Amino acid sequence: MKKSASIVNKISPYITVILLLSIWEVLVRLEHVPQYILPGPVQILKTLAASHELLLMHTLITLEEALLGFVLASAIAFVTAFMLNNINWLNRALYPVLILSQTIPIITLAPLFLIWFGWGMLPKIIVVILVCFFPAAISLLNGLNSIDPDLVNLFRSMGASRIAIFNMVKLPAAVPAFFSGLKISASYSIMAAVIGEWLGAQQGLGYYMTLSQKSFRVDQVLAAVVIISLLSLLLVKVIDFIEYSLTPWNHFKEEWINS
Repeated sequence: MKKSASIVNKISPYITVILLLSIWEVLVRLEHVPQYILPGPVQILKTLAASHELLLMHTLITLEEALLGFVLASAIAFVTAFMLNNINWLNRALYPVLILSQTIPIITLAPLFLIWFGWGMLPKIIVVILVCFFPAAISLLNGLNSIDPDLVNLFRSMGASRIAIFNMVKLPAAVPAFFSGLKISASYSIMAAVIGEWLGAQQGLGYYMTLSQKSFRVDQVLAAVVIISLLSLLLVKVIDFIEYSLTPWNHFKEEWINS
């Protein structure tokens, strides 16, 4: 019974997606909705197949921007969380600034990046960094701050340095929280790259979507949306795999609790 329930739980999301797409296709056909307003899933798949070479070229550009920005944001977030956790005065000084930074709409800064850094890849990477940095940094910082202080004091009483305490106590316990933040950042990275391309680019999925929208090719816009969604899902799954490889004990614990 448990095995059957597990299989149902795994396939139910796919069944739901297929059902929703089928309803969408049927309604579009029954209501005779023009393709320039809302094409059906079948037409979107046809557009994906017909324009696969062009879409692949733009996809690779967007993926490169997203990956570079995500990796840099993750590294900066790790260093920032480490410093804020170990330097109290820096934490008090910068933590409110981090929170305040999230009140500034990125879409208002992106045009300025074009003025400052040109029309190349750099402004898009900066947008991705700004979007992806905060979830990763805050998740890791919260994980580091939630460590049992008695355990830290025990290692400190035995003469352990701050680096040793961080490596042996804080980091292993905070890694699951860090990966939770990375998953959020990964899901945002593609979107952030596309937003940067919307505001000014010569290639990439955002550029492709802008041209398609101006030509009233809604099927091409939605085809790009499908690719963006799939790329975001793929990045999250990659982070899941890395987390499972680096923290197998955490998954064994979850399986034991669920069983």
